[in-house]
Amino acid sequence: MNLRKTRTQHDARALHRGRVSGPGLAIIFGLLNIINFAHGAQYTMGAFVAWISLTQISQWLGFPELSINYWFALIVVPLVLAGFGLILERTMLRRLYHLDHLYGLLLTFGLALIIEGMFRHWYGISGESYPAPELLQGAIPLESIGIILPKYRLWVVVISLVVCFSTWYVIERTKLGAYLRAGTENPKLLQAFGINVPLMISLAYAYGVGLAGFAGVLAAPIFK
Repeated sequence: MNLRKTRTQHDARALHRGRVSGPGLAIIFGLLNIINFAHGAQYTMGAFVAWISLTQISQWLGFPELSINYWFALIVVPLVLAGFGLILERTMLRRLYHLDHLYGLLLTFGLALIIEGMFRHWYGISGESYPAPELLQGAIPLESIGIILPKYRLWVVVISLVVCFSTWYVIERTKLGAYLRAGTENPKLLQAFGINVPLMISLAYAYGVGLAGFAGVLAAPIFK
């Protein structure tokens, strides 16, 4: 029974990491041809921003009662990370689209080292506690198969599948997705129809980084 429980928890973690952060990485590489080596660091950044918003932002702003709980963090943190990604794309990555993939890899690898080093310097390596919301605490016993499934991990599986399917649907089944795919294949032709291709590419990268931040928030109560 313990073995099954451990296996189920491991599968939930793997599904969470692959289903939520994976599409962001796939969008950035598949559509923009950038090997985003900083994706894992941005994932970590999302978890830390969620923790900071819950525990430290009140001290920084001088309002003791101000804090951003888990549910608000699921909205706010991806937006913050998307803004960070937008600035990163506009100032650095845009210059590398027509160069060899190695240049993007080296740049994002350096950014990953900087981001991880900053958080390690400020907060150490011991980890910080980020509680799951009260609604998702506890577990659901599945006696028929002999396991106990934590509610939070069930939530992670469900929301991961929803995000994955929604991302696929937007890219493959909507006009916006068609424009984005066409813009990466033949941007000059698409611009001739009046489409702002650079803006679409910037937003695509921002969305990919936002997904990494979203995955980081989901991971915070698991890998606290």
